[in-house]
Amino acid sequence: MADLDLTQAEADELLRMENVRTDDKEYLYPTMGLLTVPLASKDRSESFLRDIRRVRIDISKVTYQNRARQVVVLARLDLNGPRHRNPDDAEIPCPHLHVYREGFGDRWAYPLSPGEFTNPADPWQTLQDFMRYCNVTEPPIISRGIFT
Repeated sequence: MADLDLTQAEADELLRMENVRTDDKEYLYPTMGLLTVPLASKDRSESFLRDIRRVRIDISKVTYQNRARQVVVLARLDLNGPRHRNPDDAEIPCPHLHVYREGFGDRWAYPLSPGEFTNPADPWQTLQDFMRYCNVTEPPIISRGIFT
């Protein structure tokens, strides 16, 4: 069973850890639904899952998620979805980035930094930016679909 209660230091270390692809399989960027891509730390001591989710009705609504230890969400980027209400009642407009916070998991969201996310209107570019944010240095092979 995965340890769901990470300390902030553990979560920060996992988020900073260099990620590499685990195989040379080619994945197709989903037109809708969920794609989960395995990644690992460079030394293979940790495994990560990169989720790409597009909803059926509005394909511009996209979520990118970085999970460690199977279930712990370290970072989640929501594009074209609803506003998010943080535990302190502050409302954060979409797009926004959720980052693990000790005691709260991924329940805190933050506005996107223009320096890190160059064009949130472009889901494909934002995927590349999210991979960079999550320190993916050897990205998985993902082919663009017809709607990317």
